[in-house]
Amino acid sequence: EDGICAEVVKFSGDDPDITNGVSVYTTIRLRDDADGIVFRAGEGVGTVTKPGMSLPVGEPSINQGPRELIRRVVAEMTGREDTGAEVTIAIPAGTELAKRTLNPVLGIEGGISVIGTTGVLRPMSEEAFKDSLVPQIDVARAAGEEVLVFVPGKIGQRIALSLGISQKAIIETSNFIGFMLERAAERGTKGVLILGHTGKLVKIAAGIFHTHNRMADARLETLAAYAAAEGLSQTDVRAVLASNTTEDALAVIASAGLAERVCAVIAARVRIRAERYLFGKMKVGAVMVNFVGEILGVDEQARAFADACGWRLNA
Repeated sequence: EDGICAEVVKFSGDDPDITNGVSVYTTIRLRDDADGIVFRAGEGVGTVTKPGMSLPVGEPSINQGPRELIRRVVAEMTGREDTGAEVTIAIPAGTELAKRTLNPVLGIEGGISVIGTTGVLRPMSEEAFKDSLVPQIDVARAAGEEVLVFVPGKIGQRIALSLGISQKAIIETSNFIGFMLERAAERGTKGVLILGHTGKLVKIAAGIFHTHNRMADARLETLAAYAAAEGLSQTDVRAVLASNTTEDALAVIASAGLAERVCAVIAARVRIRAERYLFGKMKVGAVMVNFVGEILGVDEQARAFADACGWRLNA
């Protein structure tokens, strides 16, 4: 009557997986009145609460890959393809672990998601991580957001919220700006505002759409070039190139009275580069900020988005 319960302990090896060492409990109860396999979310497994995911609202966040694997195992165990059963998956540690994932943003409440395709762990690839970011776009589009706001991480998200931007429109991209722009354009998104720190936006202005420093890092060189074009002296250009951070470099440019002009040019260049990257498929705006949330540069498309959406861009 209570079914059969099995426990496995996740072993992730060298994979940077937050569920390493976590217990996963699966309980199966045969039910003559069930139409096939019915899935339930036990403790620590999330439930879908927003449209736009691959599962309907109200369903446990057990993706189609694991569901299909479970269906096959139940069929093998019972010798029948049409066996009626209730399968409950519980991951007690998942309630806390979910706070370290994108689930709260995606509207998956109560725990983590059960994902995968084969049941065999392989070290997480960059492609897998990139793909895990895409559902944010689907959820935002399903919520009716036509202009999305791309931020690299939590700092950008905090600044975006302070500008009156809806949480529903904010998309964390990590370093994969180009990849996420393409995914947004494919989904018919009206426009994207890229909001980020100088260090990120300067790279995009140089045509770098994967912004991890191991991929490319031309921040100081790019700042030096744009500042020189606006009239920065040769001595100050050398000081920019010798700076340790973009903040230090901007201080040099500001001391010459050129910061506002240079930042405006860089924001405009981000828009040009991004729209060119997408072959004109989508409008893109840019807002450049510092670490404390002060707006340093805004392009005209960003201002147009702000006027249409009611955001507070006061630069």
